[in-house]
Amino acid sequence: MSGIDDLAINLLASVIAGTAVWVFQLVRRRRRQARRRRFFGLEGGAECVIVVPRHAASPSPHSVNQLDVAAVVELAAIARECGAAVVLKVQGQNALFDGDATTATEFCVGGPDANTRMAAHLATFLPGVSMDRYADVGVALTLRVGERVFTRTPREAEYVLLAKVPGGGRGGRPLFVVCGQTAVTNRAAARYLSDNYPTLVSRYGVDSRFCLMLEIVRPPVYGGRLVRECGDLTAAAFTAAPQAPQTPQHR
Repeated sequence: MSGIDDLAINLLASVIAGTAVWVFQLVRRRRRQARRRRFFGLEGGAECVIVVPRHAASPSPHSVNQLDVAAVVELAAIARECGAAVVLKVQGQNALFDGDATTATEFCVGGPDANTRMAAHLATFLPGVSMDRYADVGVALTLRVGERVFTRTPREAEYVLLAKVPGGGRGGRPLFVVCGQTAVTNRAAARYLSDNYPTLVSRYGVDSRFCLMLEIVRPPVYGGRLVRECGDLTAAAFTAAPQAPQTPQHR
């Protein structure tokens, strides 16, 4: 009988241990998912709006670069994993669209040239950030954050700004800005956000703002997979650049 009793005790201990491990893993997964949803502002089945730029080289106002479509897929996957509904908007000449954007998490993609909503967001929420117009500088596009300058070197180094504006600054859900010099940089930043959000949560918490500049190294060779972080530019991005003093006019 003692052997049978020992076997029963061992089986019971194994069941208890296995159940405890299963419960622990379940709780950990749920906590991780809750942090993910809170970081992206997608709790409780919230709506997610993805604003994508029009294709700069296309005459159609509704045409989108295929690499920007790939960025949308990355961002939509984030929303779907959080249980959120996704609404897609192609942004051309008008910075407005129907509905109250502050009630939904927004991912805004593309440079201010092709996405006028991005231009509005930079001026409103990230006043320390600016980007040259293609018509003025051609392929040597430059992103400026405070005193830092990031100039595109085609085929060698291209840059994209990735930022989060907390919901408190907009009266509702957070805004994520993916402002790249090219479509390949937009896709790279979307993938970076999806893959590295746990690191961002550890660094900034679930509710705080941040702004990073990412360098995409040799895109023709590596696509958007070789990404280097150029630094945390949060303070400079969210601070308006000082205005140059105006020369008084004498009559």
